[in-house]
Amino acid sequence: MPTRAQKVNNMRNLTLLTDFYELTMMYGYYKQGKTEETATFDLFFRPFDESNFCIAAGLEQAIEYLEGLHFDGEDIEYLRSTGAFDEGFLEMLRDFRFTGSVRAMPEGTVVFPYEPLLIVTAPICQAQLVEAALLNIINHQTLIATKARRVCHAASPASVLEFGLRRAQGPDAAIYGARAAVIGGCDSTSNVLCAKLFGLMPKGTHAHSWVMSFPTEYDAFKAYADTYPNNCLLLVDTYDTLGSGVPNAIKIFDYLKGKGYKPLGIRLDSGDLAYLSKQARKMLDEAGHSDCKIFASSDIDEYVLQSLKEQGACIDIYGVGTRLITSNNTPSLGGVYKLADIEREGVHIPKMKISDNPVKMTNPGVKTVYRLYDKQTRKAIADVIALQGETIDESKAYTLTHPVERWKTKTVTDFCAVELYEEVMRDGKRTQPAKDIYDLQQECLGSLYDFWPEYKRLDHPHEYKVDLSDKLYELKQRLIEEERQTVKK
Repeated sequence: MPTRAQKVNNMRNLTLLTDFYELTMMYGYYKQGKTEETATFDLFFRPFDESNFCIAAGLEQAIEYLEGLHFDGEDIEYLRSTGAFDEGFLEMLRDFRFTGSVRAMPEGTVVFPYEPLLIVTAPICQAQLVEAALLNIINHQTLIATKARRVCHAASPASVLEFGLRRAQGPDAAIYGARAAVIGGCDSTSNVLCAKLFGLMPKGTHAHSWVMSFPTEYDAFKAYADTYPNNCLLLVDTYDTLGSGVPNAIKIFDYLKGKGYKPLGIRLDSGDLAYLSKQARKMLDEAGHSDCKIFASSDIDEYVLQSLKEQGACIDIYGVGTRLITSNNTPSLGGVYKLADIEREGVHIPKMKISDNPVKMTNPGVKTVYRLYDKQTRKAIADVIALQGETIDESKAYTLTHPVERWKTKTVTDFCAVELYEEVMRDGKRTQPAKDIYDLQQECLGSLYDFWPEYKRLDHPHEYKVDLSDKLYELKQRLIEEERQTVKK
């Protein structure tokens, strides 16, 4: 039975959510008789300043997109109007469906630069068309899940709610950004549509407008308490946080407790959050409300949270909006989708992009990724990007080698090697049901637990080792040398 999110996605045909050159390349493959070739593409990201690793997210929406691919009559009429394609090609599109396979890092997995989040294998026209949409889906959610991971790491042990709807770059960014934020560690979201689609309980209290719509702050608080006696959390900074807001909240909490209810607490949304929270905590405790929580919002990110913690702020819950939902320091992820292999008449031909800029060079062939764990500590030691079919013998010592600076080596023993990919689509059909969003959050927490704290710190984290297997490294060097010889000729 389809989920609510799948039903919504099925109402939209996203097949033309692509760059025009994907279609012109498809047409070129058609005209050149290459439609029977099978291509393998890797979707991965390059290093960026915000984080040394990412949290994989967006896979479920990627699968839904691939399952729903089709050109309807209006799409074909529109493409005919561009004048770029002949009738034979347009007729072929009528029966177009995705029939390929996808291997992927499960959502919530810690993933490092150059490790494919998705590996798509399909007839080349299909594999080419989906590039732009898959990048759009995976780049965005992976970016926001990663930002949420950083925010929640800095906030711990306080919890975090996602509050970014009004500042997100459009409805989809708000809905799927909130989804990704929960995978990355947020407790829930204020976004009601996101909560409905993904089985969450939306969170929120009241705004300053509620307080200002009543004759006095006390009247506003009492009306809210009477409306939500079991869920009373009051915004105290409309006029004077410590002079009137907290004192009025205390009066209301006394009133609620006298009627047998347990108030939740107060929210701070402006001012010096460290100072105000410490003063408010003291006032609440002295009034006998030590069980009341202090909630804070107001342009918060992981660096603000780190500073608040250093100052001893007394905050139990954070609402994080703009800087999370927009990932303001790094508003885009450098994800790319590159051809790695062509299968022609049963023969695999590895492919790679060669560049004067080493960052833009790719790894050839159909690949997999192993994560090596120390058997004693169960902590991750390193990752190895290998060719599919390669195995790592756990009974022997394994020498890790830097993928570029080959003189840097480290030999590990007493380890186990775990392959990270799951097959999520075969012959164009999903191979496993959609997962609950909180299950994905737990998978994220489990993946993070595999790493020592020095890899997860916000500033100057320790560099985690990502190796190329010897076979993959040798293949890469051979293709580079072959290209050099071709250029010389």
